[in-house]
Amino acid sequence: MRAELNPRENNIGASAKPDEELRLPSYGGQAVMEGVLMRGKRALAMSCRAPNGEIVTIEEELPQVYRSKWMRMPFIRGVIGLWDALNLGMVYLTKSANIQSGEDEKLEGSALVLTILVSLALGIGIFFILPALAAGGLERLTGLGHWWSNLFEGLLRLLVLVAYMAVVRRIPEIGRTFMYHGAEHKTINAFEARLPLTPENVQKMTTVHPRCGTAFMLSLVLISVLFFSLLGPLPLATRLLTRLLLLPVVSGIAYEYIRFTANHMDSPFIRTLIKPNLLLQRLTTIEPTLEMLEVSISAFEHMYTAEQSLEQT
Repeated sequence: MRAELNPRENNIGASAKPDEELRLPSYGGQAVMEGVLMRGKRALAMSCRAPNGEIVTIEEELPQVYRSKWMRMPFIRGVIGLWDALNLGMVYLTKSANIQSGEDEKLEGSALVLTILVSLALGIGIFFILPALAAGGLERLTGLGHWWSNLFEGLLRLLVLVAYMAVVRRIPEIGRTFMYHGAEHKTINAFEARLPLTPENVQKMTTVHPRCGTAFMLSLVLISVLFFSLLGPLPLATRLLTRLLLLPVVSGIAYEYIRFTANHMDSPFIRTLIKPNLLLQRLTTIEPTLEMLEVSISAFEHMYTAEQSLEQT
């Protein structure tokens, strides 16, 4: 039987004075195939619904780097966070696919590394290199000023991002993954609202969250427009090279922006500022079923229990 976790009963905020609350840990996660990955500071857990209907869970202790001084350094932690999302995300997306396909069709070893590298190259090519190439060509053909050229590049990048999300959500398998994305958000929102984690309680929560990776992507696009505009006019080859080499820098800035806004949601100005981020999440989250919420809650409970155990060692 699943325990009904309540943050107050697990000593989070127990030492706070009656008129104040301690800030809860910032847990995160992502959707995988027929499941959810939940990540803390010390541990992660992934739960998936196997073809036979059972919930399969994988737990792992996170490397020391996630608790090192580097994760306390502004901008540097953003680069680590980006690598975290790319690396762990792809690895556990593959693990979830292996659970669905069975023992005889596992993707691992060199095939897994190749898949990750190809996916990363395609993502950078489509969302960064292609818009930069198009904007650079337009600038050369029309004599468009570099500021307007960078604005066009950013708008094209945003258009590609939104169009991609709008199209892939219509694919049945991706649509189910977006439902699990909604389940992940609802579970974290319920935890942060200090509610017992039952499917019925979690179902009442919203599917959007200010720390979502979708919000990070939109922030990354908008910040890149301003950042790259400061570089001035550049030859096409240099323009493409800067987009590659400075991607970690822009990612670090976007990470700090998301972190700052998520920590200041009590401000009406901040809540207004992040509305585009929350609106975009409507494309990547879909209302989940109660069975999906059971999977998401399972992942969170296993991660949370592992976190508490590691904290005491």
